Amino acid sequence: MIKFTKMEGLGNDYIYIDCTSKDINNPSELSKKISDRHFGIGSDGLILIKKSKIADFKMQMYNSDGSEAEMCGNGIRCVGKYVYDKGLTNKTNLKIETLAGIKILELNLEKGKVSIVKVDMGEPVLKSEDIPIKDGKKFESKVKKIFYKVNVNIKDELRELTCVSMGNPHAIDFVNDVQCTDVHKYGSIIEIDKHFPKKINAEFIEIIDKNNIKMRVWERGAGETLACGTGACASVVASVLNGYTERDVNVNLLGGKLNVKWDKNDNHVYMTGPANIVFEGTINV
Repeated sequence: MIKFTKMEGLGNDYIYIDCTSKDINNPSELSKKISDRHFGIGSDGLILIKKSKIADFKMQMYNSDGSEAEMCGNGIRCVGKYVYDKGLTNKTNLKIETLAGIKILELNLEKGKVSIVKVDMGEPVLKSEDIPIKDGKKFESKVKKIFYKVNVNIKDELRELTCVSMGNPHAIDFVNDVQCTDVHKYGSIIEIDKHFPKKINAEFIEIIDKNNIKMRVWERGAGETLACGTGACASVVASVLNGYTERDVNVNLLGGKLNVKWDKNDNHVYMTGPANIVFEGTINV
């Protein structure tokens, strides 16, 4: 029997397991089993919370298809809430180890519990070889940053995508009406396109004004989800690079709203949003 907690950040839901005292076997297979929304608990994946030698805690995450992922912005906010609310720490400023590096969390409390989490997501990665992408076209933005775009042919329709990594790769497609965009059609093809050697997450962005955008996302290894924190950050960076928005932007997702700020001084991206517990239980594996 394994104890679990189901948590969500803007509807981006994962199953969380405390592995600080005991690890689990074959987490990839476990993620596939418990993520199934008909025969399992139902989630976008599995997140393990572990001890770390270089940070306060380590976050290890798996998508619903069993593939291991580098980072999840919504997931890491929930990790912050989990370790504080469960009494694993009394710190309100935390360092969390991920495959995308160490991320800094600032926990905001309400009645002794974490309600809002601000995450220092670090600097966006714009070099084509580091995202990684193949055969990208080089551009220079108005904010004097070099970035790359690729053209993906989707059923004889050419889509120009801006590529950014926030520790995991993202391809951003700017559209006129995000609600009417066929995310499954475009996202499933973009994810596995030849330009992306490690596959890619696909974001579809509608610009509302200089400080507000709408976003839908097709996540690598999971399909369309209600929200993606790293995707929201990558989308704001891409919006700034293309001259569509300012640096402080509200991102409106299917699951709710995130605030994302790309700081001009330190070049870091800061994401602020909620984290919630859905329910807890035990499962036989």
